[in-house]
Amino acid sequence: MTIAAILAGKGYEVIGIAGDQSATQAVALLAERRIGAVPVVADGQAVGVFSERDVVYALEREGKAALDRSVAELMTTPVVSVDPRETVIGALALMTRRRIRHLPVVENGRLVGFVSIGDLVKYRIDRIEAEAEAMRSYIQQV
Repeated sequence: MTIAAILAGKGYEVIGIAGDQSATQAVALLAERRIGAVPVVADGQAVGVFSERDVVYALEREGKAALDRSVAELMTTPVVSVDPRETVIGALALMTRRRIRHLPVVENGRLVGFVSIGDLVKYRIDRIEAEAEAMRSYIQQV
């Protein structure tokens, strides 16, 4: 079970944002797409991740003036990413260890996908349920 398998099922579309956009624009994108984070992209590379947490931390520090700042000023960096060949378990362990919920998927330096902890957990549950069903079918045949 690899990250590539997750992307094959979910799709490779990446909703990203440029670092020069305002936090207000980023918040609008998060709300419109009903997502918790977006990679900050420059020249096809993930240079940061902008998340709900970044907004909350900035608002706590600066109040509503933080919304006028650029995404690049508020994003989380350096980027923690995974290769598509990484196992789902390995990616989950990385997310747990680093206390993050979203991972850019990078291959040969290029952003090729974006996965959330929800994507990984859903995939694991689906696989476990499929294996359990196969086992039940096998037992009933015996």
